[in-house]
Amino acid sequence: MSIAGTLLRSRAVAALTSPHGVDRYLEQVNPMWAAHEVRARVVDVHREVDVPGHPPVATITLQPTATWRGHRAGQHVQLGVEIDGARRATRVFTVSSPDSRHGDRFTITLRANPDTPGRQSVSRFLVERAAPGTMVHLSQAEGDFVLPDRVPDHVLMISGGSGITPVMSMLRSLQRRTHRGRVTFVHYAQSPEHQIFAAELDEVRRSGHGIDVHLLHPELGDPALSPAWLERLVPGYRDVPTWACGPAPLIEAVQAAYDGSDALRVEYFKPPRTATSGEAAGDVAFTRSGKAAPNSGASLLEQAEALGLRPEFGCRMGICFSCTSRKSEGTVRNVLTGEESSRPDEDIRICVSAPVGDCVVDL
Repeated sequence: MSIAGTLLRSRAVAALTSPHGVDRYLEQVNPMWAAHEVRARVVDVHREVDVPGHPPVATITLQPTATWRGHRAGQHVQLGVEIDGARRATRVFTVSSPDSRHGDRFTITLRANPDTPGRQSVSRFLVERAAPGTMVHLSQAEGDFVLPDRVPDHVLMISGGSGITPVMSMLRSLQRRTHRGRVTFVHYAQSPEHQIFAAELDEVRRSGHGIDVHLLHPELGDPALSPAWLERLVPGYRDVPTWACGPAPLIEAVQAAYDGSDALRVEYFKPPRTATSGEAAGDVAFTRSGKAAPNSGASLLEQAEALGLRPEFGCRMGICFSCTSRKSEGTVRNVLTGEESSRPDEDIRICVSAPVGDCVVDL
C-alpha cells in the first residue's frame, strides 16, 4: 500500500473528514480516486444481441478504482447508478470476463430488462444510455459459485439465456489458464439470433482444444434437457463436476436430472416460481405503512409493491441482502430452498420470502 493510501485510510483523516468521509472529498476532485469505496468508469458498451421486439443485451467494460480487489470467475457485483438525479438504484450483475486482479478492468453482460412502476430499470439504463465516461458505484466481488483452485479434469457447464455470464467467465478463465482437461459447455437460447457471445463460442467450437460447445434452441427442434439426453452427451454425468446457471425452469430440470448429486452446483438467474393465489392463505400486513391485503402467494417484495410500497431492493434474487426487512410474526418460505421459518422478530430477504399464512412485516 502506498504512503498516500495509508494516510487516506488513517483514523486521523477519517476524523478530519467526518461525517462525510474521505471518499466524498476525493470523488469531488476525481471520481476515480477512492480510499475505501469502489467506483468504476464505463469504458465501452458493446451490443451482444439486438433482436427487434426483444430487450437488447450488451457487454459493459468497466475500469474500476484502485480499491477493486479483483474477482473469481462466477462471482457477481452490486452495481449502483443515479438515474436522472434520482436516489441511487442498485442491482446485482455477474462478471463475464476472466478472473481479475487488483484494479483490473472487467466486464458485465446484461439484458435491458423492462422498467418497473415508478423505477427505471438499472439494466436498461446501462444498456441503452450508459456511455464511455459514465460513473457507477460497485461492491467488491461476491459469491461462492466459482471454480475450485484445483480444476477437475472434466467440467460440465450448463446455462440458459443471460445465465451464460458466470459460466462464460469460467470458460474464459480456463482458456487463459490453458486448462488441459475437458470442458463440456451446454447453453440454451431462444434462437440463434438470441445467442449471447455467439461469434466467440463459434470460434471456440471450431478450435476444439478440449472444449465441446453445444448451443441449443429447443423452439427450433433441438432436444430439451433431460437425464437421457445428458447421459448420451456425457456418460455418467451425475459424477462429473457441473456448474449450472439460468432461469428457474432450466435449473429445476437440471436439479431433477442430477437427483441430489453432490457434483452439481447451481445459481438461479431468477427465483423459482412462488405459489399461486389459489394455493396461498392468510393475510399479509406491513405495519409501518399500515397496509394489508390477502396473501397472494407472491414474494413479500412483490406483495408490498402491489400495495404501492417502495421497499429497498437490489438483485431480486436473494443475493445482495438490500431488501432485508424485519418479520415480526408469521411463517415465510424461502422460494430458493423451500425452507420455512416461523421465528419472531426475524430479518428476512423479502425478495425470496413468500408468506405461508398470516405474516406481519415491518415495512
